[in-house]
Amino acid sequence: MRGVPSSRTDLLRWQFDLVWSLFEFHLERLEPADFLWEPGELCWTMRQHGEQVWVADWADTEPDPIPVPTIGWLTWHIGWWWSVAIDHARHRPPRERTEIAWPGPGAPTVEWLRGLRADWLGVLDGLDDAALDADSAYPWPADAGLTVAHQVSWVDAELMKNVAEIGQLRMLRAARG
Repeated sequence: MRGVPSSRTDLLRWQFDLVWSLFEFHLERLEPADFLWEPGELCWTMRQHGEQVWVADWADTEPDPIPVPTIGWLTWHIGWWWSVAIDHARHRPPRERTEIAWPGPGAPTVEWLRGLRADWLGVLDGLDDAALDADSAYPWPADAGLTVAHQVSWVDAELMKNVAEIGQLRMLRAARG
């Protein structure tokens, strides 16, 4: 897309594509060992229970000090909030945090995230300016008075933040050898 976007939807799609291109830069370079690397003593990560079940470290109230998340935890976190955003956008009952399964370190998680991207593009492709003006109750309270356009902007912002965190962790691990 060049020049002035023809609609708000086009602008939001451009922004999402930009954020995704930054993410893809890191996704292409992630090694399986990157996902569970802990940069310090106080970390939130993914813990394996049984052969195929991964569980995220979690606290209902944010601890002080805040643990540093691993790339694995961040990718699960993206999968969680993005899955629920897609549920809301498609008017499906939103899943609980504990229902979002992390595929594990490496290629399965990268493919899962790329699948969520494809699902989100389906959501974006179905929006027009009228749909963007509809009320949205995610990720904020229903009475917040915010719209689908706010939700789409929030997805871009949240993804950009998480991508930056993943990038920093990946580069820090590489720098430390």
